[in-house]
This record gives sequence, C-alpha cells and structure tokens, in this order.
Amino acid sequence: QEQLVESGGGLVQAGGSLRLSCAASGRTFSRYAMGWFRRAPGKEREFVSAISYSGSITYYADSVKGRFTSSRDNAKNTVYLQMNSQKPEDAAVYYCAAAEWGIATTSEYEYDYWGQGTQVTVSS
Repeated sequence: QEQLVESGGGLVQAGGSLRLSCAASGRTFSRYAMGWFRRAPGKEREFVSAISYSGSITYYADSVKGRFTSSRDNAKNTVYLQMNSQKPEDAAVYYCAAAEWGIATTSEYEYDYWGQGTQVTVSS
C-alpha cells in the first residue's frame, strides 16, 4: 500500500508561483506513474498533469499547459508540480496520485493510490 502526502499548498497572488510536493512512502515509487488532479468548489475533480515512472513523458491539461511543470526525483520518492503564472481559476484542492502500471495517463480511474490533497488559493 502506497501512502502519498502532498505539501506546498497555500495562498498566492494571481501571477505568482507555488511548488507542490508529493512524497511517497513505499519502496516502489520509481515504478509508478504519478498524476496531479484538482477539485475546485462545486466542480468535478479534473486532470492537471501526469508524469511517467521515468519522468521522460509528461502530459498537461490545456488549462495549465505552459504554466505548470511536473517533475520527479525517484531517489527522494517525490513528485513535484511547479505552478507559475497562477490564475484565480487555479484555486482548488490538489491531489497527487500513483498508477502502478507506470504509464502516464490522464484518467483518474487508472490511478491506484491517492493523497489527501493540499489547498491552493489564488487571490486576484
């Protein structure tokens, strides 16, 4: 069982930056694809980004492409989401997720483990 813990959320002004981290507890982190999703109040959870087990393949939602960057450090069992040029519509609870099959995917149904989420608030 993989445990994921997100951190780095908080309050940021529009145009500012935040970096989220997601630390995994298990020994097989380097085999997992990792994803970031978010849920804004009153909305469905949506895909933000995904990164393959090696970090060589990444996907982004159109709404964040060019502003957000996902990376990982397998030696530290950690995946990151660098969020730049933030907009008020980026405000949400951000979740990281792990997919055992290692292939980056945009579908939340392909992910096996989820973190508890971290709140990101963007002031205009």
